[in-house]
Amino acid sequence: MSLPHALLTSLLEKPSSGLELAQRFSKSIGYFWQASHQQIYRELVRLEEAGWVQSHADEGARGRKRTYSVLPAGKAELKRWMALPSEHKNLRDEMMIRVRAAAVVGAKGLSDGVLERLNSHREQLALYKAIRKKDFEGKPETRSMALQRRILEAGIEYERLYVAFCEDVLKELE
Repeated sequence: MSLPHALLTSLLEKPSSGLELAQRFSKSIGYFWQASHQQIYRELVRLEEAGWVQSHADEGARGRKRTYSVLPAGKAELKRWMALPSEHKNLRDEMMIRVRAAAVVGAKGLSDGVLERLNSHREQLALYKAIRKKDFEGKPETRSMALQRRILEAGIEYERLYVAFCEDVLKELE
Protein backbone atom coordinates (compact mmCIF):
# COMPACT_ATOMS: atom_id res chain seq x y z
CA MET A 1 0.00 0.00 0.00
CA SER A 2 1.17 3.48 -0.58
CA LEU A 3 0.51 6.66 1.29
CA PRO A 4 -0.84 8.47 -1.80
CA HIS A 5 -3.56 5.86 -2.22
CA ALA A 6 -4.45 5.93 1.47
CA LEU A 7 -4.80 9.72 1.25
CA LEU A 8 -6.88 9.56 -1.93
CA THR A 9 -9.20 7.09 -0.20
CA SER A 10 -9.56 9.33 2.83
CA LEU A 11 -10.15 12.45 0.73
CA LEU A 12 -12.80 10.68 -1.34
CA GLU A 13 -14.58 9.88 1.91
CA LYS A 14 -14.44 13.56 2.88
CA PRO A 15 -12.55 16.54 1.40
CA SER A 16 -10.35 17.94 4.16
CA SER A 17 -7.60 20.31 5.12
CA GLY A 18 -4.19 18.82 5.79
CA LEU A 19 -4.72 19.02 9.55
CA GLU A 20 -8.22 17.50 9.38
CA LEU A 21 -6.89 14.75 7.14
CA ALA A 22 -4.02 13.97 9.52
CA GLN A 23 -6.43 13.84 12.48
CA ARG A 24 -8.91 11.59 10.64
CA PHE A 25 -6.09 9.46 9.28
CA SER A 26 -4.74 8.72 12.76
CA LYS A 27 -8.23 7.59 13.86
CA SER A 28 -8.93 5.25 10.95
CA ILE A 29 -6.40 4.30 8.29
CA GLY A 30 -3.62 5.06 10.75
CA TYR A 31 -4.43 1.92 12.71
CA PHE A 32 -2.90 -0.15 9.91
CA TRP A 33 -0.89 2.37 7.87
CA GLN A 34 1.00 5.00 9.84
CA ALA A 35 2.13 8.36 8.51
CA SER A 36 3.39 11.48 10.26
CA HIS A 37 1.76 14.86 9.74
CA GLN A 38 4.83 15.94 7.77
CA GLN A 39 4.57 12.92 5.46
CA ILE A 40 0.89 13.66 4.85
CA TYR A 41 1.55 17.32 4.02
CA ARG A 42 4.44 16.44 1.68
CA GLU A 43 2.29 13.84 -0.07
CA LEU A 44 -0.60 16.29 -0.51
CA VAL A 45 1.77 18.59 -2.40
CA ARG A 46 2.84 15.67 -4.64
CA LEU A 47 -0.78 14.63 -5.23
CA GLU A 48 -1.65 18.16 -6.28
CA GLU A 49 1.39 18.36 -8.57
CA ALA A 50 0.33 15.04 -10.16
CA GLY A 51 -3.14 16.48 -10.84
CA TRP A 52 -4.86 13.95 -8.58
CA VAL A 53 -6.16 16.45 -6.01
CA GLN A 54 -6.90 20.13 -5.94
CA SER A 55 -6.87 22.52 -3.05
CA HIS A 56 -8.47 25.83 -2.38
CA ALA A 57 -7.87 28.34 0.37
CA ASP A 58 -10.54 28.31 3.05
CA GLU A 59 -12.25 31.67 3.24
CA GLY A 60 -11.96 33.27 6.65
CA ALA A 61 -9.56 30.66 7.95
CA ARG A 62 -6.45 31.74 9.82
CA GLY A 63 -3.12 31.08 8.20
CA ARG A 64 -2.81 29.09 4.99
CA LYS A 65 -5.55 26.53 5.59
CA ARG A 66 -6.47 24.73 2.39
CA THR A 67 -9.10 22.09 1.70
CA TYR A 68 -8.13 19.22 -0.59
CA SER A 69 -10.48 17.23 -2.79
CA VAL A 70 -9.89 14.45 -5.30
CA LEU A 71 -9.98 15.19 -9.02
CA PRO A 72 -11.22 12.66 -11.61
CA ALA A 73 -7.59 11.70 -12.39
CA GLY A 74 -7.03 10.90 -8.72
CA LYS A 75 -10.12 8.72 -8.58
CA ALA A 76 -8.98 6.94 -11.76
CA GLU A 77 -5.54 6.37 -10.21
CA LEU A 78 -7.09 4.91 -7.07
CA LYS A 79 -9.23 2.54 -9.17
CA ARG A 80 -6.17 1.52 -11.21
CA TRP A 81 -4.11 0.86 -8.09
CA MET A 82 -6.94 -0.99 -6.37
CA ALA A 83 -7.17 -3.47 -9.26
CA LEU A 84 -3.48 -4.42 -8.98
CA PRO A 85 -2.55 -7.63 -7.14
CA SER A 86 -1.66 -7.02 -3.52
CA GLU A 87 1.82 -8.06 -2.42
CA HIS A 88 1.88 -10.51 0.48
CA LYS A 89 4.22 -9.36 3.23
CA ASN A 90 5.58 -11.90 5.66
CA LEU A 91 5.28 -11.19 9.35
CA ARG A 92 8.24 -9.22 10.64
CA ASP A 93 7.89 -8.91 14.40
CA GLU A 94 10.78 -8.42 16.80
CA MET A 95 8.84 -10.11 19.60
CA MET A 96 8.88 -13.39 17.69
CA ILE A 97 12.69 -13.28 17.52
CA ARG A 98 12.92 -12.48 21.24
CA VAL A 99 10.76 -15.50 22.10
CA ARG A 100 12.80 -17.70 19.78
CA ALA A 101 16.02 -16.39 21.35
CA ALA A 102 14.66 -17.26 24.79
CA ALA A 103 14.47 -20.86 23.63
CA VAL A 104 18.26 -20.94 23.14
CA VAL A 105 19.72 -18.46 25.65
CA GLY A 106 17.12 -18.49 28.39
CA ALA A 107 14.13 -16.31 29.07
CA LYS A 108 15.50 -14.10 31.83
CA GLY A 109 14.07 -10.60 31.40
CA LEU A 110 11.67 -11.52 28.61
CA SER A 111 8.51 -11.62 30.73
CA ASP A 112 8.40 -7.86 31.25
CA GLY A 113 8.55 -7.17 27.52
CA VAL A 114 5.90 -9.77 26.76
CA LEU A 115 3.66 -8.38 29.49
CA GLU A 116 4.10 -4.88 28.09
CA ARG A 117 3.15 -6.12 24.61
CA LEU A 118 0.19 -8.03 26.06
CA ASN A 119 -1.15 -4.89 27.72
CA SER A 120 -0.65 -2.87 24.54
CA HIS A 121 -2.60 -5.40 22.47
CA ARG A 122 -5.33 -5.63 25.10
CA GLU A 123 -5.73 -1.83 24.93
CA GLN A 124 -5.88 -1.89 21.13
CA LEU A 125 -8.42 -4.71 21.22
CA ALA A 126 -10.60 -2.75 23.66
CA LEU A 127 -10.36 0.32 21.41
CA TYR A 128 -11.37 -1.65 18.31
CA LYS A 129 -14.32 -3.19 20.17
CA ALA A 130 -15.42 0.27 21.33
CA ILE A 131 -15.22 1.54 17.74
CA ARG A 132 -17.28 -1.43 16.56
CA LYS A 133 -19.94 -0.74 19.17
CA LYS A 134 -20.06 3.01 18.44
CA ASP A 135 -19.87 2.88 14.66
CA PHE A 136 -21.58 -0.36 13.67
CA GLU A 137 -23.86 -1.94 16.28
CA GLY A 138 -27.55 -1.30 15.75
CA LYS A 139 -27.05 0.63 12.52
CA PRO A 140 -28.29 -0.38 9.07
CA GLU A 141 -25.35 -1.69 7.10
CA THR A 142 -24.61 -0.30 3.68
CA ARG A 143 -22.06 -1.98 1.41
CA SER A 144 -19.56 0.73 2.32
CA MET A 145 -20.13 0.19 6.04
CA ALA A 146 -19.88 -3.58 5.61
CA LEU A 147 -16.46 -3.24 3.99
CA GLN A 148 -15.26 -0.85 6.70
CA ARG A 149 -16.56 -3.25 9.37
CA ARG A 150 -14.63 -6.11 7.74
CA ILE A 151 -11.40 -4.12 8.13
CA LEU A 152 -12.21 -3.47 11.77
CA GLU A 153 -13.04 -7.15 12.37
CA ALA A 154 -9.67 -8.13 10.89
CA GLY A 155 -7.99 -5.76 13.36
CA ILE A 156 -10.00 -7.29 16.21
CA GLU A 157 -8.97 -10.81 15.20
CA TYR A 158 -5.31 -9.77 14.92
CA GLU A 159 -5.39 -8.26 18.41
CA ARG A 160 -7.16 -11.33 19.85
CA LEU A 161 -4.51 -13.57 18.30
CA TYR A 162 -1.66 -11.48 19.68
CA VAL A 163 -3.24 -11.33 23.16
CA ALA A 164 -3.55 -15.13 23.14
CA PHE A 165 0.05 -15.48 21.91
CA CYS A 166 1.40 -13.27 24.71
CA GLU A 167 -0.69 -15.06 27.33
CA ASP A 168 0.61 -18.42 26.10
CA VAL A 169 4.23 -17.24 26.11
CA LEU A 170 3.86 -15.89 29.64
CA LYS A 171 2.49 -19.27 30.78
CA GLU A 172 5.49 -21.01 29.22
CA LEU A 173 7.87 -18.58 30.92
CA GLU A 174 6.42 -19.22 34.41
